[in-house]
Amino acid sequence: MSDRGMGDGGADPHPPELYRTLVEDSNDVATIIDSDGRMTYVSPAVRRVLGFDPEELIGEVGFEYQHPDDREAVAEKMAALRADPDEPQTVEVRFERADGSWCWIESTMRNRLDDDAVGGFLVNSRDITARKERERRRKKLAEEYNALLENSDDAIFLLDADSSGDDVEFRFSRLSPGYVAQTGLTTDEVRDKTPREVFGDERGAELETNYRRCVEAGGPISYQEELSLAEGARFWQTSIAPVVVEGTVVRVVGIARNITERVEREQEIRRKNDRLDEFASVISHDVRNPLNVAQGRTALLREESESEHLEPLANSLDRIESIIGDTLILAREGNTVGEQSAFGLTDLVTHCWEMVDAGDATLEIEDELSIRGDRNRLQHVFENLFRNAVEHGGAGVTVTVGRAGTDGFSVADDGPGIPAEERDTIFGPGQKLSSGGTGFGLTIVKRIAEAHGWQVAVTEGRQGGARFEFSGVELV
Repeated sequence: MSDRGMGDGGADPHPPELYRTLVEDSNDVATIIDSDGRMTYVSPAVRRVLGFDPEELIGEVGFEYQHPDDREAVAEKMAALRADPDEPQTVEVRFERADGSWCWIESTMRNRLDDDAVGGFLVNSRDITARKERERRRKKLAEEYNALLENSDDAIFLLDADSSGDDVEFRFSRLSPGYVAQTGLTTDEVRDKTPREVFGDERGAELETNYRRCVEAGGPISYQEELSLAEGARFWQTSIAPVVVEGTVVRVVGIARNITERVEREQEIRRKNDRLDEFASVISHDVRNPLNVAQGRTALLREESESEHLEPLANSLDRIESIIGDTLILAREGNTVGEQSAFGLTDLVTHCWEMVDAGDATLEIEDELSIRGDRNRLQHVFENLFRNAVEHGGAGVTVTVGRAGTDGFSVADDGPGIPAEERDTIFGPGQKLSSGGTGFGLTIVKRIAEAHGWQVAVTEGRQGGARFEFSGVELV
């Protein structure tokens, strides 16, 4: 008899009953397979893992329960175990459950030679279906992520984050083809380098500050940055997000969109607006002041003398004043709106009509409407339309204001109307409906409407005159 495991008293300190208890209480399935591949013992855990009673499997060949695609791998492992009995072999195999479904099993096989020299294998198996599903999802996610990285036109970059020291250190790990195409940098050039090593100390420090903000926030952040990397690639809208593993940020993923053209357009618009504001200031002060002097002198001349030239002179000065007023509205107010509120259209229209020298013209309001908008800006709209109607249609013209469609209103008159061939250009600067206009009135109308997000179009009215229709209006 072997004295293996015997103590001084000759008793085995680990009796067979203890081993049996450990096997039967284990969550793993223990199986003994004889030299012919038949199962001679299956532990009770098989009920939980596969749904079989152990007795159902005794005498069965394990291969018959394995997925056909996995049998060759199992056979190779068994052959390796026979060749080297002292080296256990592990294999992952799909196994059929009692209900006909499949699960993934990880099996560790050991060669079995007991004291009676009976050959076979001891197999310890555990259910790894959940793990395999996680691996499948991770693989699928990695494939999708890689497809995004390889096919996106945006500049995508990945940095490894090492927080083992006093501060987080960032090093580039990969650049997308879109990044390479837009910047000229390649993954090989930047891999394992810090932002300072790639972009210099000053710019690199600024980049690291943003990356550090992302790590500290523990979530995505977005910002606009200036980073000259190639011709036409200077301004970027960048979004970065941390990759967290077990509570630690291990990577930062960034997407940078080249917005250089947009930023340069905005800068050019600001420069134009600045120049326009300077122009408006000149018009407002340097031109208007001497104009007022000329108008005052003309009024004094009318009191002191009579001349056929005084009336045309006064009219010309008044026309200059009108042009200055319209020019200032275009320069300072035409493209913008202030605070918007809801108000009754009738009250505004009536007030604007009173501000116009309408003579014998008539105003009719067909519908009671309330809209949301900038009342001060819209006053310019109605006053200009009313003046145009009176100047173009004559003193006896009738102007009608009412609903247009489901989201707008109209201003129409019964005057001579606007020829169809002129309707596409009538809103352009300098386009006059009458000899007395400045040519800016309808331009102001269109720009204030567009600043509200509305559309304006001119058509023929029901009485044959001009009809201006505003759509996209918020009716309240």
